[in-house]
Amino acid sequence: MPLTPFTCYNSCMSKTKKTFTREQLNNLTPELIIDKIQHENYSLLTTLGADKMRKEMVPVGKICNTAINYFFRTTGPKDDEALHNQAARRKLVKILSKVTPGKYENLPKDNKNGLVVGFNHPSLGEIARILTMKIDKMGDKPMYFPVNLPWYESLASNFDRIKRLGIIITPTITPSTWTKMSLRQGTFEYDVGKKLKHGFRDIYTTLSHDAVKNGGVIFVAPSATRQTTVFKNKKAYDREEEIIPTMSMLALKLYSDPEVKCDFLPLAVMPPKNYKRGLNFWKEYRLIAGKPMTASAIRKKYFKGRQPKRLEGFDYDFHKAIAELLPKEFWY
Repeated sequence: MPLTPFTCYNSCMSKTKKTFTREQLNNLTPELIIDKIQHENYSLLTTLGADKMRKEMVPVGKICNTAINYFFRTTGPKDDEALHNQAARRKLVKILSKVTPGKYENLPKDNKNGLVVGFNHPSLGEIARILTMKIDKMGDKPMYFPVNLPWYESLASNFDRIKRLGIIITPTITPSTWTKMSLRQGTFEYDVGKKLKHGFRDIYTTLSHDAVKNGGVIFVAPSATRQTTVFKNKKAYDREEEIIPTMSMLALKLYSDPEVKCDFLPLAVMPPKNYKRGLNFWKEYRLIAGKPMTASAIRKKYFKGRQPKRLEGFDYDFHKAIAELLPKEFWY
């Protein structure tokens, strides 16, 4: 049987995941750790004793990877990479529009600046709808996703092909994942995990800066985990509890460069009735864009002093902008 992209994928997936040695974890940079996850079938989760988390994402990863390989295997011309990528993107949009349908409202047109799109994250289903929205409705500039480590490891073997679709993913260890990994403080695994948690965040920050400076689009779920509501609970909504400063930290990093003209766009995800935490095939989502928060308005309202350490109120205002586009049951 000839070796096709599909059989290559199945062959790679059948291999046992490799684990990093202590020497590797001590000496490899975060960038090289990521490269080994992408190209040499290594698993950081397995190495750190969190293999159960990795395995939970394997079924969804298989679906996504098989679909991506299908788009490339069944389109042409294969002797022209640019046209081949374009054909694969068209097929991706055509199929996703049918199996993961979405209705898209109030999307900005002709956005010349870089764009950070923050959205509420009730399920995995909105990710497929967001991909369709970006490719079909928002132009050819590449999109960037910070991807939670279990998700990332399930997709890493196809990183290069995902990039050819115009989607650039980078791993992150969210607070929720960090807690679930249950690493004991004072152990080697804990110290390595903490170091890579910060290392991955620095890589993402650098990537984000380069992306928006070149007019790219970054998609971020500020909750850093799947949750039904925009605010974690009513205390967060009432400003009695801290909000994870995802959006303000990103704004601080991006706007430290005076040449960056990046806008922030709140995007409300309204899932279908009786939805579940998964992909929710054949059920229509509504994705509703709010009013963009421009770079000049953000700098004027939230930046106090020359080098502020935090942006007071920005995270709350951004979350509230998403919430007000949704029924109140999705607020907190």
